[in-house]
Amino acid sequence: MSSTVKPRTRHAHARAAQRLETRLEAYDRTDPFQAFNVLLKLLGNLPSRIGGCAFRLTPEEHRLSLHLLNIVEPFVGLAPSRRTITRQPTEILDNIAFCVDSKRDLLSLALSCQRMHDIVIPRHFHYRHIRCKISSLSVWNHLRIHRGLARNVRRLEVLDERAASTELRIPGDILTTDTDMDSTDDELGMHQKQERFLISALGKMTSLTSFTWSCNHSPISIDNIWPTLLKCTSLQEVDISDNLAFSNAELDETDAGSAKSRAVVLPHLKTVAVRSTKHAYGSKKHPVLTRIGGMLTHCPNLEALEIAYAQARSVPATHPIADELLLYSRFPRLTSLALTNLRCTIPDAPATFLASHAHITSLRLDLGASTRLDLPPNTLPSLRELHCSRDLATAILSCTVDNPRPLETLTGMRLAGTGTSADQLFLSSLRRYGTGVRRIELAGWSEMEDIRRLAEAAPNLVWLDVGKKGAAGAGALSRGPPVSNAAEWALLLAGMPELATFHGVRFFYEVSAGATAGGGTMADRSRVRKNDEVAGVLAWKCVKLRRVDHWEEGGGKVVVLVRDGERERAGEKVRWEVRRVKT
Repeated sequence: MSSTVKPRTRHAHARAAQRLETRLEAYDRTDPFQAFNVLLKLLGNLPSRIGGCAFRLTPEEHRLSLHLLNIVEPFVGLAPSRRTITRQPTEILDNIAFCVDSKRDLLSLALSCQRMHDIVIPRHFHYRHIRCKISSLSVWNHLRIHRGLARNVRRLEVLDERAASTELRIPGDILTTDTDMDSTDDELGMHQKQERFLISALGKMTSLTSFTWSCNHSPISIDNIWPTLLKCTSLQEVDISDNLAFSNAELDETDAGSAKSRAVVLPHLKTVAVRSTKHAYGSKKHPVLTRIGGMLTHCPNLEALEIAYAQARSVPATHPIADELLLYSRFPRLTSLALTNLRCTIPDAPATFLASHAHITSLRLDLGASTRLDLPPNTLPSLRELHCSRDLATAILSCTVDNPRPLETLTGMRLAGTGTSADQLFLSSLRRYGTGVRRIELAGWSEMEDIRRLAEAAPNLVWLDVGKKGAAGAGALSRGPPVSNAAEWALLLAGMPELATFHGVRFFYEVSAGATAGGGTMADRSRVRKNDEVAGVLAWKCVKLRRVDHWEEGGGKVVVLVRDGERERAGEKVRWEVRRVKT
């Protein structure tokens, strides 16, 4: 007996298709498994539809399928996912780490997973900053062979041969010694070998941003290194400490003086500092700035320039002449300038240079006592910090500008005392900026009346350091024992109601560590009482004074007046504490 199967009607198929919910909000976007199962069920119903409805979706079902695909695609689709970065090839991960400059960020990246750690730590973290001596041939040989590791160096410091071994910073996978490489019978040949290996390694550091040269005990000059540095277009900072940079040797054809070399520009170089050292090696009796001027021709975008000459021990020498540098060098973006122990034979050279650089905000000038400035109007309109002698400061402050300068800090001036005309001119020119100047650091003073006149000229000071008392030079007096007229000083400082820090005068007596807690000898307890009285007088007259000198000079400590409004109103004495500060 045969049984016949009845075909399913159209209504039965419609009821099967309606079992799926077509509302988009009914499906959770964070559940890809549900979305995948519903999508399979939806596609599985298509072949069972009759007639023209087979393999066709309704508008609601089409909209639902697209929504379900958007939920599933980030997990199984072709779109990149944040969870798959560690599945990238090693070369890709290495290039990602290459774009990170900060060692702190590199460490965070290395701690993300074991695979990133195996790439970042050995190849990048220990290569971002290298500090070693020029005789470290193993370091230079390692970098010149491994080009991929040399390009990861961002900061390079070449130290003097007399530097301590604790100052070195070398990657751990580089051998510190190599007998076969270091051995040589010719000392001059050894220096040539060091120079050759260093230049070869430096040429591989294509991403170098900071270069420091402190090698002043070797016949290798910065002149031989500079042509290679010109190829590092990413260089941003150069710091040179070398007496040979101030020598008067003639430049080579391939050096910075040639026309072809002058055309090379370091577009990202913003900071250049060139200093001499106190060591006699490499110093000359007649130092010049010829080589330094040749280096600066490649730096048109300089923002900070420092040239400091220090006379070497036991080598009598004159200060370098800066006429050519000031007359012909121009840096449109220069904001910080420091010239120390230089001299000028052309009177108009300093004024011409300063008038051509209107964006200077920080200026340090030490051009000798005979230098005079005759500045045209509107010179240095953006000046904020000034470090120079009293006469130069008078010339700069007396120069008229259309808008008041935002001058806040003055340092390096010395008051001669006895109401000299030079002091009066300086204080009268300062008076026009008295409301804006917030910090003054004097090189020295002579009489207490000098500080009184200074307080009248700049009453809104927040920081005042009066420096050493006495004449300039070797005859300057030390700060000596605490002053006996603390009340008179407090009355003088009361003329500066905003003063918070005062240095240069000792008010407090030396006490032992346990004396402040009630212990110690009778002499210590007596000094503690005197210190309490001084702190009370200073806090009474100077309402905002907080920091003054410690009884030990140069110890990195200060005495801090701890104020508490409720305790002061209750009649309790002001507490004082000894704290350490960064020197």
